[in-house]
Amino acid sequence: MSATTIGALVGGVIDSMSGDDDASWDGALKGAIVANVLKVAVPMAITYAVGWAVLRGAGELVEMVKGDKQ
Repeated sequence: MSATTIGALVGGVIDSMSGDDDASWDGALKGAIVANVLKVAVPMAITYAVGWAVLRGAGELVEMVKGDKQ
């Protein structure tokens, strides 16, 4: 199952649990949209975090090799 389908199913179930209306299609639509946004945002956030950690580590390594004492 794709993330969009799972997001729609979860969104529909959550919306139907609220009991405010009979239609759960709006919750399914919101769940599908959130799933698609997360499919893009989560990998970008992980890539950014790994890149930041590598650059920070590289900077520390350069300082250790140079031996700059301030």
